[in-house]
Amino acid sequence: MDNLIKAKPNIEAVYKLYADTLYRVALSTLQSDMDAQDAVQDVFIKYMSSNPEFKDAEHEKAWFLRVTVNRCHDMLRSRKVRLKLHAESDAEPVNPASKARQELFEVLQSIPEKYKSTVILHCLEGLSLQETADVLGISLSAAKMRLKRAREIIKEGKDV
Repeated sequence: MDNLIKAKPNIEAVYKLYADTLYRVALSTLQSDMDAQDAVQDVFIKYMSSNPEFKDAEHEKAWFLRVTVNRCHDMLRSRKVRLKLHAESDAEPVNPASKARQELFEVLQSIPEKYKSTVILHCLEGLSLQETADVLGISLSAAKMRLKRAREIIKEGKDV
């Protein structure tokens, strides 16, 4: 562990810079406080152990967001396997502080994963469509289409 700390003397500053954003992305995706904390922890462990080099601050932020989204997707896949094996999830859903937050979580649950990531990064985290596309590793037109389809799914859900 000492080698990790020596390799990344600025880990505390990096953590302060990104932890809140990564937690919000993870919480929006996983809808579990404990799972979101685990995901963020896993991302920083990967950061410390892989020692990536970045071209600039935007590249660094995109790396953190991409790794967080990937980790959340891995955790969701694992959760689905557990659900099939145990017929119920071990993860407790977040107890939302407000009705609006509960409604947001319900809307996010109704959106397929590939659209959910786009909505979270663009609408909730305020990334531009190009930044969202870069983080997700898709083209700009694919990001626009995913956002459009997510909006259509949300609208159809409200009409029902």
